[in-house]
Amino acid sequence: MFTIGALSKRTGVNIETIRYYERIMLIPPPPRTESGRRLYAADDVRRLTFIRHARDLGFDIAAIKTMLSLQEVPEASCEQVSRIAADQLETVESRIRRLLGLRTELTRMIDECDNGNVANCRIIEVLADSAGQPDTQ
Repeated sequence: MFTIGALSKRTGVNIETIRYYERIMLIPPPPRTESGRRLYAADDVRRLTFIRHARDLGFDIAAIKTMLSLQEVPEASCEQVSRIAADQLETVESRIRRLLGLRTELTRMIDECDNGNVANCRIIEVLADSAGQPDTQ
C-alpha cells in the first residue's frame, strides 16, 4: 500500500493532480486509514501511470476515461481505442502544421529585420499589421 506522497513519487504525478483525478472519478477513491490517510494499491500505480502517459501524449480526460472503461472489457475489440489514438495523431499533426507556419512567419520577420532602430523595425511593423497575415491559432 502507498500513501498519496509515495504514489506521487512513484508515478511522477503531483499530489493535487491525484486528488483532482479522484474528484473527477478518473481514479477510484482509495480506502482510508482511521486517521483519514489515503492508501493506494499497485493497481492504482498502474492506472495513474497509464493516465500520466496518456496525458503526456496529449489525450484529453474524456478520451482517457473512455480508454480506461474499455480496459475493463478485455475481450472487446480495440477498434475504438485505435480510433481515439488516430484522432489524437491528427490533432498532433494539425498542431505541428500550425507550429511550422509560425516558424516560417517568425523566420521571415527576423530575416527582414535590419536591426536598425525600433521606429523602423520590420518585426514591429509586421506584428502591428495583422491584415493579410496567416492565422496561426
